[in-house]
Amino acid sequence: MSRILIGSPVYQRPPILELFLNSLHRLESRGIDVDYLFVDDNVDTESSKLLQDFFHTHQPNCHPLIEGSKQEYYISNDITHFWNSSLVAKVALFKNKILDLAHRLEYDAVFLVDSDLILHPSTLVQLVESEKDIVSEIFWTRWTPESSLLPQVWLNDEYKLYAQAQGEQITFEEQQMREQQFLSTLKQPGLYEVGGLGACTLISLKALQLGVNFSPIPNVTFWGEDRHFCIRAAVLGCGLYVDTHYPAQHLYREEDIHRAQAELKSRIFPPSALLTKVTLSMTVFNEKGGKLADVLRSYRDIIDEAVIIDDGSTDGSGELCQEILGDIPLTLVRNEHASFHNEISLRKQQWRATIATSPEWILSMDADEMFEPAFKEGIRTLLRGTHVDAVCFRLYDMWSETHYRNDDFWKAHEFYRPFLVRYNPYFTYTWNDQSLHCGRFPNNVLGLSHILSSYRVQHWGWYTPEIRTSKYARYKKLDPEAQYGWMEQYESILDPFPVLEAWRSED
Repeated sequence: MSRILIGSPVYQRPPILELFLNSLHRLESRGIDVDYLFVDDNVDTESSKLLQDFFHTHQPNCHPLIEGSKQEYYISNDITHFWNSSLVAKVALFKNKILDLAHRLEYDAVFLVDSDLILHPSTLVQLVESEKDIVSEIFWTRWTPESSLLPQVWLNDEYKLYAQAQGEQITFEEQQMREQQFLSTLKQPGLYEVGGLGACTLISLKALQLGVNFSPIPNVTFWGEDRHFCIRAAVLGCGLYVDTHYPAQHLYREEDIHRAQAELKSRIFPPSALLTKVTLSMTVFNEKGGKLADVLRSYRDIIDEAVIIDDGSTDGSGELCQEILGDIPLTLVRNEHASFHNEISLRKQQWRATIATSPEWILSMDADEMFEPAFKEGIRTLLRGTHVDAVCFRLYDMWSETHYRNDDFWKAHEFYRPFLVRYNPYFTYTWNDQSLHCGRFPNNVLGLSHILSSYRVQHWGWYTPEIRTSKYARYKKLDPEAQYGWMEQYESILDPFPVLEAWRSED
């Protein structure tokens, strides 16, 4: 069992501090004993009260608050934040006090976090499991409103985002290329060595014993206490790493606060379930006479939110979605005309509408796909127990109410495909740009970490002769040369004697 001290010097506005403390409360701590230590440097009495309330709520795991000087005002606006030398020195002193207590009481590590961050629930566990002496969780910020999103980690000097060897001369174009390579790497979930970091950092007892701290180095003029910490750590032989699996949110401007508050209010599930917020993503087109009602009812106890594209239905499918999902938050987008003939356009529309809701896990299902009943009981445990970014399942093409097809042309159930993906706003998703059979998700999601699940999906898109006849005609019209599919499979749709297997719940 690891003992971790979470520490933070706090000079903060109440709305931001409330979001920060809420995210600390939600942190998972499997196999970790967590204590807290805050420096209360607030000039706003409401912020001090929020800290005191957190202190009393989390007894006996909170050390007494350290009183700050509460004298200097830190100025920030929607353009940028303003620091001066005395403020930097004061923050360095506060951070050193936290490190000193962690060292003296022999905590296994101290987790230093700035109070304008919102942490993903898995952050602490992920950092501890990295087994690095100094490791930060990444976050991204527009340092000025017109600038690009940039990380709080760097490679060299004060804030150089490209690799450059000592004495190496490179052109501006080469510098730009290397910088883009570094930023692209950081957008992929992983663990990477860097030259500088801060603001959201786990520091091991070993590093504390070696002497890392935030005191200024007299012969270094770099700005900011984090840079002096990182230089000292490198000299002492402590590698610096950044984890990018669970990016934090940086509440740098007013718009960031409003966005975070709106997202929090939209969540109707308890704090312990935040890690497993599941958003159903679906398209429907004249599905009312099929399995849509059963499908939606099967997801009611699984999902926390839904995004559905009604692709020009004329049979009331959209209204049926509203009726069955009831009080579950639903984004229903209605297309005036059906676009199923250009599937990639529809799938991209579905994706954009879904990520606009700030999802955590996206469960992308067609209107004729349904998990076996056991999935309802197991999904939360499945997601809480994994740090991967996609979950893959087997799909069974039902050819009747009781049998699925199983022959050389129809064996989807022998393969695992992603149906459930954790959304990462910093990952660059790409699509298979073809008008048919383009895939429900971007085509590079399997490049993310993923697991295979034994829960099965029943696909009811072929289970009656009428449906099969209609789909056969559709594929022959949209893909007459089998450019996007498999001609032999198309022709096998109407096979009068297919090979079928009985669906068994114990499979």
